[in-house]
Amino acid sequence: MLSVESVAALADNYIWIVSGDGDQPRVLVVDPGEAQPVNEWLNKHGATISALLLTHHHPDHTAAAVELAGTGRTPIYGPGAEGIRGVNHPLHGGEQITLDGFPGIDVIPVPGHTKGHVAYYVDGCLFSGDALFAGGCGRLFEGSAEQMHESLQRLATLPDSTLLYCGHEYTVKNLEFAHRVEPDNQQIAKRLEQMRALRGKSQPTLPSSLGEEKQSNPFLRTHEASVVESAERWAGGKLTTETEVFATLRRWKDHG
Repeated sequence: MLSVESVAALADNYIWIVSGDGDQPRVLVVDPGEAQPVNEWLNKHGATISALLLTHHHPDHTAAAVELAGTGRTPIYGPGAEGIRGVNHPLHGGEQITLDGFPGIDVIPVPGHTKGHVAYYVDGCLFSGDALFAGGCGRLFEGSAEQMHESLQRLATLPDSTLLYCGHEYTVKNLEFAHRVEPDNQQIAKRLEQMRALRGKSQPTLPSSLGEEKQSNPFLRTHEASVVESAERWAGGKLTTETEVFATLRRWKDHG
């Protein structure tokens, strides 16, 4: 299995550094919003960058890509529809990226947070950017609730053992909301306690597993009666589709 390490950046971002096989220590860098911590990691480990993977156009995920790529031919992969500076390998979803020393990297379209957002799935690891978070999901800045719900359902088809590496340290706040949605869900209560303990020690809460998300992330549980009932109470009326439940949860999280 690949080795994945987190580099903390900005206020609460994670940049992911993925080490591959081979004689030379070469890595993938996912969503570099800041160059300095990445360069420090590279210098410490004597590593060089094989490619940069960008999930969406927001600066906290892309700002350092051009600087880290340097003047060489380092590939920068990212959504082709979002006009990201430096992207020389535009993606639309459905592609598989092949790089020496790494397994094939599947590109999954996950519009909703932004119009061209993609996620990367490689060797049992999911790099979801701001689409799927531990305990939550991204805001709908450019897409619709229907798009985002479909995107999350697409990710939910991956194996439960999939390790989730998302873009921000939002887990405790997300699980606090999840606990409001499902106050009787013991999986959420237990996980929230564990995550608070980790943050109390300044440790990251990631990765989580997709199986764990299905048990405790309300945005992946729009089919569950307890989630539907809670969303209907907040909305003050009947919700007839999972998309309506999802949209209600997102509004509740944003404004409730």
